[in-house]
Amino acid sequence: MKPVFFYVPTDDLAGTARFYADELGFAESWREGDDTIAFATPDSDLQIMVSSAPGGHGPMYQVPSAADWVREHPDLEIAVPLEEIPGGATVGFTDPAGNAFYVFDQAG
Repeated sequence: MKPVFFYVPTDDLAGTARFYADELGFAESWREGDDTIAFATPDSDLQIMVSSAPGGHGPMYQVPSAADWVREHPDLEIAVPLEEIPGGATVGFTDPAGNAFYVFDQAG
């Protein structure tokens, strides 16, 4: 598992994006449709992924196969069902304290 993104949900994509760009000085890395913008963080490979898609804030870990990871961890409760994303799949969970985390792959 490699942490790649920190997912930040928002109801105001433009306003939140302005905050990360203008106030924190993060450079935009990429966009996906009209609901997701990622920002590079200085001196790190970790990106901040701001999105109006549903879900709780938390880390996103890249794995070889999200579907396999789910099968290998049957005791974890799924909070966001496995879904396809461009080039792969993602699924969301909560830890014992209720914090969100996600695993995703870029297999496709």
